[in-house]
Amino acid sequence: MRKSVENGEFTAPSIGFWDHDRRTLAIAVHLEFERDIVEIQAQIDKLLDLADRRGIDVSDEVTVLRGKLQELKAKTFANLTPMEQVQVARHPQRPYTLDYVARMFTDWVELHGDRSYRDDEAIVGGWARLEGRSVMIIGQQKGRNMKENLRRNFGMPHPEGYRKALRLMQQAEKFGRPVISFIDTPGAYPGLGSEERGIGEAIAFNLREMSRLKVPIVSAVLGEGMSGGALGIGVTDRILMLEHSIYSVISPEGCAAILWRSAEHKEKAANALKLTADDLHEIGVCDEIVSEPQGGAHEDWDGAADSLREALDRTLVELGKFSVKKLLAQRWAKYEAIGAWREG
Repeated sequence: MRKSVENGEFTAPSIGFWDHDRRTLAIAVHLEFERDIVEIQAQIDKLLDLADRRGIDVSDEVTVLRGKLQELKAKTFANLTPMEQVQVARHPQRPYTLDYVARMFTDWVELHGDRSYRDDEAIVGGWARLEGRSVMIIGQQKGRNMKENLRRNFGMPHPEGYRKALRLMQQAEKFGRPVISFIDTPGAYPGLGSEERGIGEAIAFNLREMSRLKVPIVSAVLGEGMSGGALGIGVTDRILMLEHSIYSVISPEGCAAILWRSAEHKEKAANALKLTADDLHEIGVCDEIVSEPQGGAHEDWDGAADSLREALDRTLVELGKFSVKKLLAQRWAKYEAIGAWREG
């Protein structure tokens, strides 16, 4: 099955295939800057198909092409522009929170509801074990198709989602267990019902309570971390970012619409926002960049999960050495040091 995806950024041909690991019909979407990579991969696939059908030895040719493919991937992904990084961070085939949970943790038990209004499925949370250590997991979750995206509201939480997250953090604090939050959202949902139920208050309350939570808390940005929607579960002792993730107060399109009156200036906005993992690590917002498999996390879910598991385990071991008093003092100092200002 072949078809073209024409929605602005995803314009290269796509190949449909049955993914046995994920048990779904997957559409291999490729970004515009991956066009040369796709072409070489297609040549390799044709040679392997020819070898299967006619019994021809093509190992030498395939070896040469695979070498070129690896070199091209390394060169391409090492020189992405900020807007291209945004496209990778939003890639529909990147692993989401529950994909990492399935690969990194054991004994997962999901918990539901904010005990006040309803269960917001844009945020998932529950108990699990990381390398034998009991932890509380909280994460934003997008859908894989339209039906699931409508159920999960495209990963944009309502107020009750943040209240559920806080309830679970406080439960972890009660039992003295660390918290891991996975950030991946276009932002909190700005709809009428969300505003009526106090989305701003819910996020602000989380910021305050997370700043004084008496257990270690670590966040990992998986894809896009946008605005207060990301920060609502992001006030943590350590901020980890996957190599091709982004973290910003606003999207490039939103910034361009405000400053230049047109989303056409999104490239300029992406450059100015300093939203990539490298930029944020350089200015001290991000504490660690977690490397992704060659070609991005969407190319190898298991490889991305292995890298993130190691980083989270190492970070929790480090944080576990601090007393509660020192942990809170370092957390306050971390956020007081972010940013710059000038008094008039």
